[in-house]
Amino acid sequence: MNRFIRRLATAMLFGVAVYLFFALYTGIRKIEASLSLFHWSAFAIALALATANYAIRFLKWQYYLKRLGVRSVPVLDSLLVFLSGFVLTVTPGKVGEIFKSAVLAKTHDVPLARTAPIVVAERLTDAIGVIVLIVLGGAAFANGLKLVLAGSFAVGSGIVLIIWPKPGLVFANYLETGPLKLRPLAPKLREALVSLRVVASPGALLWPTFLSVIAWASEGFALYVILRGFEATIQPAVAVFFYATATLAGALVPLPGGLGIVEGMIKGQLTQVGGVAAGPATAAMMLIRFATLWWAVIVGFLALLVLRLRFPDKLRDTESIAVPPAPAGASE
Repeated sequence: MNRFIRRLATAMLFGVAVYLFFALYTGIRKIEASLSLFHWSAFAIALALATANYAIRFLKWQYYLKRLGVRSVPVLDSLLVFLSGFVLTVTPGKVGEIFKSAVLAKTHDVPLARTAPIVVAERLTDAIGVIVLIVLGGAAFANGLKLVLAGSFAVGSGIVLIIWPKPGLVFANYLETGPLKLRPLAPKLREALVSLRVVASPGALLWPTFLSVIAWASEGFALYVILRGFEATIQPAVAVFFYATATLAGALVPLPGGLGIVEGMIKGQLTQVGGVAAGPATAAMMLIRFATLWWAVIVGFLALLVLRLRFPDKLRDTESIAVPPAPAGASE
């Protein structure tokens, strides 16, 4: 666990620096004054909504495992494995999503290459879900259409690459006849491509995408609830739009958890577009990030600790779990 703790500590220090910057820029007294009037029951509701996001996305995980024929994993173990992926949400490389496939391989002997494509399908449907929320809430904003077009192009390109298997097969053929060190990767790549077409084919995208829309809308609504806790006047659809655009922007940068980007966009949109005062806008931004990003990390650590208790022999050394870099996409 030492490596995980070091990574998390680094990300937390970066996060503290980000929040300190926003606090100093806004004015600590303004934030303190806003928090003194905040209704903390709103924060509890926001935590519940963020947790609902995880539960809905777990349904996607179960759906994909079923499509791949992985039926031997008990529901409780599957839930713990899924949540364990959150432990690395704020670490460089965004390897948390792949991490859960590696944990599943360790605990239940399901080949990593078989379930790793689920990460691509999850991120793709999450991106589509976020774009749908932007479309629904962005009609009244001048920049909303630009974000929708850019995001739609990226998602459409991803779908084309999934449907069109030739590039991946050509690369697999190259590995088979290429350098000796790379040849063992060819069978794993072919297995991954087969699984990818199963979980990310057009017919398999509808239900997971619907779940993604509901899941990310719940976290967007959590921002609305927090703003209402500050008695800020803002429409739910507008709050969801602000959160969705910030989430999409954060997913496009190589920073862990989108730190700095997501915070800046949420605060900027609240003050410049939503008309929220700087004090409550900054405080709301910090609270929603703790209720979504940092709460996910806490949940992930708890799930991983329970898994280590359930599988002490197989997860004795979690640092030995090797995970390749995960693909970019909406994630938290």
